[in-house]
Amino acid sequence: MPTYRIQHITSYEYDRPVTESVNEIRVFPYACPDQEVLQHDLVITGQPDIQYYLDYWGNRCGVFNLVPPHTELIIESKLLVRTLASSWPAMQNNSGFEQLAQETSNSLGLLELTKADAIKNSEVIQEFVKQINQPWKGVAATIQDCSQYIFSHFKYIKGITNVESTVDEILEHRAGVCQDFAHVLLQMLRSLQIPCRYVSGYICPNKTGLRGEGATHAWVESYIPGTGWAGIDPTNNMWVTNHHVKLAVGRNFSDCSPVKGSFKGPATQKLFVYVAIDYENGQHFEERNVVGSPVSGEERYLFPAADAGGMQQ
Repeated sequence: MPTYRIQHITSYEYDRPVTESVNEIRVFPYACPDQEVLQHDLVITGQPDIQYYLDYWGNRCGVFNLVPPHTELIIESKLLVRTLASSWPAMQNNSGFEQLAQETSNSLGLLELTKADAIKNSEVIQEFVKQINQPWKGVAATIQDCSQYIFSHFKYIKGITNVESTVDEILEHRAGVCQDFAHVLLQMLRSLQIPCRYVSGYICPNKTGLRGEGATHAWVESYIPGTGWAGIDPTNNMWVTNHHVKLAVGRNFSDCSPVKGSFKGPATQKLFVYVAIDYENGQHFEERNVVGSPVSGEERYLFPAADAGGMQQ
């Protein structure tokens, strides 16, 4: 089974000192049978105390407050993980929608994940589904067809969207990156009453090359009767294998954001994200991104104006 060494650095830089940087982090590998954590080190500026807890979705989270004045905040995660999933996932391909409806009706947790978000262009999603849906096909085949549709009809273009882009905006562009494709797939599957959830993590290199490899990544897990949760990656139109490392799950990106929080001070911030993945055969992949444009604390308040609060995500 492959072993990966992953370094993930989130760096905030401020043009003047800020205080009380309160943050919630989800950079811990998700506890599941498909992956084994061999080592995990977390280094944060100022070495603040971290309070750990499990959130509603079962993700391990940490919360900390960096109180003293500071002009940078660096959160560095160093992970050594072995993936235990198969290189070709086994699933129940014959389970149908009647069985799915029965299981969903008996589970509030599954039922919650069948509700599509309210969007302006819901008729566009319905048209996509109309072209794909063939009732005689099983649940797994329908999920695969939805992934294939996005892979074939949406262009993979970096920089055209950001973490705040809505599904309506993605539909207008017909382009985006992994997070965008995951959100569109969630809308399609939920319109078919298929329980599904957003997944954040990393996609690690394989021999044929993958879109987004060596970086943070997003995909979707769908519930299939007889199989349980099965991951599918619409960015690469493939079922999730041992080249995917899972960090968090949720209804959408906002439930899985690796870092989000706030600070006090009238500062402008810049956010940088660096990811490096080393494969056991010596291959090295890395990616460094400037995320969004500088954000001013004076423009985006979490506190009364007198407190000059800023926002970071």
